[in-house]
Amino acid sequence: MLAPRRYLPSISALQALEAVARLGSATAAAEELALTQSAVSRQLKSLEEQLGATLLNRTSKRLTLTSAGTVYVEEIRNALQRIAQASLKLHTNPGGGTVDLTILPTFGMRWLVPRLPRFSAAHPEVSINMTTRLQPFRFTSQPFDAAITFGTGDWPETRKMWLSREDVIPVAQPALLQDQKIVTGHDLLRLPLLHIQHRPRAWQKWFAVKGVETGRLPGMVYDQFPMIVQAALHGLGVALLPDFLVQQEIADGRLEVALGGPEQSLGDYWLVWPEERDDDPALTALRTWLQEEVEAEDMLPR
Repeated sequence: MLAPRRYLPSISALQALEAVARLGSATAAAEELALTQSAVSRQLKSLEEQLGATLLNRTSKRLTLTSAGTVYVEEIRNALQRIAQASLKLHTNPGGGTVDLTILPTFGMRWLVPRLPRFSAAHPEVSINMTTRLQPFRFTSQPFDAAITFGTGDWPETRKMWLSREDVIPVAQPALLQDQKIVTGHDLLRLPLLHIQHRPRAWQKWFAVKGVETGRLPGMVYDQFPMIVQAALHGLGVALLPDFLVQQEIADGRLEVALGGPEQSLGDYWLVWPEERDDDPALTALRTWLQEEVEAEDMLPR
C-alpha cells in the first residue's frame, strides 16, 4: 500500500528541489528544467507546505539546503534515479529482461565488452545497460542490479561469482630503463614510481613479495588505468599494472617489463549482486553465461 497522498509530492516539484540543491539557484534550475524562475519558486513553496517542513534557506543570494532538506534531497535523488532507470528499462525493452550493470572501466572494456556479442546472440531477449564506476557501490541506495568489481569477495548481504584473477607487472618506457641495472626490487626504488589512486598500497605489497620493506613511496598518482598507462608510455615512471592491460604495448616494444614476471594481485574480479535478485531471470541468464565464459577460459593454457 502506498503512503497517503500528502507524502507523495509531484515529480516536477521533486525535480525542482533536486536541481536547486545541485545548482544553487532557482534561476539555474529553471533554465535546466525549461521552466520560468517563478514556476520553480512556486513548486518549491508548495512542496514545503505539503510536507510541513522548511527545505531551503532563503537568506542569501544563493539558495542553500536546511539540514532537513539535505537529508531529504539525498533520498529523493536516489528515488528519481530509480524511477528514471525503470522508465528506461521499459522504453528499451518493453518485454522485460534487463540488467543494469556497473562495471570497472578498464576491466569492463577489456574483458567484458569483447565477449558481449556472444551473450547478445545467445540471449537477444536480455538487454545489458552498463555504467562505469570506481567508487564503492551500495545496492540499497543505487539503481544497479549487479556490479563487476575488484576485491577479496567480502561484500555483506550479496551473492558473488568469481570471474578472473589478476596478475600485475611493473612496466616502463624502454628509454627509462636503458641505463639502469635493475636486478632486485631495491634497484627499482631508484626510479620514479607511478601510483593508481584506488590501490594506494599496491607498490608496497609488490615490494613486500620481493622481500623489500618500504615505507611511504612518493610518486605521481592517477585515478584511472588508461591515464597511468599513458604516463608510463611517456617515460614518467614505472607503473605496476594488470598484465592484460599492457600486453600489446609490451609486444610492440613501447613498454618493457622492469623486473621479474607477473605476480598475482591481492584481489580478483567478481560479479556481485544483491541477495534479493538471486532469482531474477535476466540476471540468472547473465550469470550462467559468464560462468560458461570463465570455465572456457580456465581450460586455455596460461
